[in-house]
Amino acid sequence: MTADTLIEGGRVFRGLAGGFSDALALKDGRVLALGDGARAAAGASTRRIDLGGRVVIPAFNEAHMHLLPYGLGLSQVNLRAEEVRTLDEVLKRIGTAAKAAPKGTWVLGRGYDHAELDVGRHPLASELDRVSPDNPVAIVRTCGHMSVANSMAMKLAGVGHNTPDPEGGVIERKNGALTGLFQERAMRLVRDVIPPPDEARMVGAIGAACDHLASLGFASATDMNVGMTAGMAEVAAYDAAKAAGRLTQRMWQVLAGNPEGIAQQAWAAGIRPMDGDDSLRWGAVKVFADGSAGGLTAAFFEPYIQGGTGVFTFPDEKIHDLLRLYHEQGWQLDIHAIGDAAIEQVLLGMEAADSEAHPFAGRRHRIEHCGFVTRDQRRRMKARGILPVPQPVFMYEFGDLYVKNLGPARSMQAYPMKTWLDDGAHPAASSDCPVSTVDPFVNLFTMLTRKTNRGTVMGPEERLTAAEAVHCYTWCGAYTQFAEDRRGTLEPGMQADIAVLSRDVFAIDPEELRAVQADLTLRDGATIFDRHGVFA
Repeated sequence: MTADTLIEGGRVFRGLAGGFSDALALKDGRVLALGDGARAAAGASTRRIDLGGRVVIPAFNEAHMHLLPYGLGLSQVNLRAEEVRTLDEVLKRIGTAAKAAPKGTWVLGRGYDHAELDVGRHPLASELDRVSPDNPVAIVRTCGHMSVANSMAMKLAGVGHNTPDPEGGVIERKNGALTGLFQERAMRLVRDVIPPPDEARMVGAIGAACDHLASLGFASATDMNVGMTAGMAEVAAYDAAKAAGRLTQRMWQVLAGNPEGIAQQAWAAGIRPMDGDDSLRWGAVKVFADGSAGGLTAAFFEPYIQGGTGVFTFPDEKIHDLLRLYHEQGWQLDIHAIGDAAIEQVLLGMEAADSEAHPFAGRRHRIEHCGFVTRDQRRRMKARGILPVPQPVFMYEFGDLYVKNLGPARSMQAYPMKTWLDDGAHPAASSDCPVSTVDPFVNLFTMLTRKTNRGTVMGPEERLTAAEAVHCYTWCGAYTQFAEDRRGTLEPGMQADIAVLSRDVFAIDPEELRAVQADLTLRDGATIFDRHGVFA
């Protein structure tokens, strides 16, 4: 059998168990052979890729991100801390966008971090009013669990100083006056009056996000809360994107399962667990249990240094009923829980839902983030096959804030990648983009060094080797999506989802990882990204 493609001239990482080879042959979208067998399979018609000392890995798998919101956010005002460190810069960018927008249209921004701003606080509605007097404004904090609206936006949402806090949410007031800050489920009050994007815009956003991921070496991704931007129209948008050939990523889709989500509408419309195919699969439902540790809304047993123990999205009985409902419908549970108290609430609900009629065995339910987990909780998760889906990059972007909010003892033990891996818990490294950067090389750097972006080392005993980190970012993600028999390694018969990296990440100094790029990305052996335009 003659290979379609032969890749040689550098190392090929087959996977954590398989180690390395020096050649790889592809045929009909699958791995055909390795090493000498790969070279023997090459013929006159075989496309040849010379690595020139570069390295090949299984394509990255982004196991937890929000793909459509990320794509839509590419056209919103960028307020991320990499570029925006002062309140004046926040207001300048919002003001510039407001001047360019028609009067009365919304100005949306994403990614500010109040802890990184020079004033050390959230922007105020009155400050947004000053730079955008004729346009409603809503800006979302980097964690996605709180936002600030200006006065026009709050008026459109019908929010006044006497508006009660909704269940699982907070409308901030100081001295009886609205500040503009909305936390957790209170954010819906403003979000619900923002005009949703139409299908054409959503398809464009999906395509743009998929293409950007391909440029970073990804061939598989997720949308972790489908329906929270435009309701059931998002399902139609994904179908349209697939029909138009815009899905360069293999998508694992997670329906929004909070009461304001679309999980029950999707069920009524006939969508069932594992519907779809390997390019677009409806597999899970998401429910939120708490908020974020950086925003002081993740739920903990012990209080934050500033006081308070966070926010539970639902009382126990309500979230336990939701978990049981979606488990018994057959969905994978992908449940957001960051603080140890929220993880406990979720675990208790999962344990109660595990029954003889509806057993947990083989279901691969997930706790998303699972950042501040106790030893007993890890033991109970392992006993029922419940998987952690963490974001190591949180330690890079927010680690110093964790220390400020929670103290060093709790913070240094957060997101324990090495412990999970040694436990056999299959932690699927991911980014929660657009909460954090989707750049996989920043995530790899964090897993190898446990350093924050300020250089603080956070629990060095949790460092991984490069091989372990790539395993978590490839095979473990595939495992959470019931796809480890098809992708996540480069063994014969596996899908030819491949990334060629600009440098050998297994040999260089970890400090150099953030400068690495993906030069070529293949899905089913076909090029979905080619940095140098050689193999298109």
